[in-house]
Amino acid sequence: STQPSTQPSTEPSTAPSEPEVKVMTHAEYVAAPVDSPVVVETYVQGAQSWWQDSAIIYTQDQDGAYLLYKITCTEEQFNELKVGTKIRVTGFKGEWEGEVEIMDGTFEFVEGGDSFIAEAFDATALLGTDDLIKHQNEFVTFKGMTVEAIAYKNDAPGDDIYLTFGKDGKSYNFCVEIYLTGEDSDVYKAVADLKAGDVVDVECFLYWYQGANPHVTSIKVAE
Repeated sequence: STQPSTQPSTEPSTAPSEPEVKVMTHAEYVAAPVDSPVVVETYVQGAQSWWQDSAIIYTQDQDGAYLLYKITCTEEQFNELKVGTKIRVTGFKGEWEGEVEIMDGTFEFVEGGDSFIAEAFDATALLGTDDLIKHQNEFVTFKGMTVEAIAYKNDAPGDDIYLTFGKDGKSYNFCVEIYLTGEDSDVYKAVADLKAGDVVDVECFLYWYQGANPHVTSIKVAE
């Protein structure tokens, strides 16, 4: 009983009042039920939009991706969300029209955190298969796609562009999202030069809306 305690005497006053939140793996996040609380550490891959202190952000780690939907974010924080930046996200797992995302969330920068920038995963062979959704929100590429149709929302440049690509006899819908890649972006300008029949390689975030509806970040005419 005379042994000195190995615990520092200040521990009670510095201990957190709430139980420590456990950071989930991507597999644990996938397994979590919709509407349940989630905490993940992940890396910014694309900041889509900021409006009235909330943001839509594509993020990914080495195991999978997370779309942060209208996460609380000041404009100053949004401007610091460089690609590769590590953040810890606390929110709820939501689903809308097949798109699984983290909603009603907050985030903090992980001080001294490492950096991770995802390379585009070649998902071409997964088009039209049930396995494609396993890569939802990831940075992916589809190669050898044939341009079938190009339509500007509201029939003129200045808003989203809807693209229809063909592959192996099937058609797929893609979108150039104006809030992610605006009129001044290379990809937005590149679409203006495309014509039906062009064969292209496409990079995008694998967004979901009643099925795959990738948000395109790069289009290159295949060589």
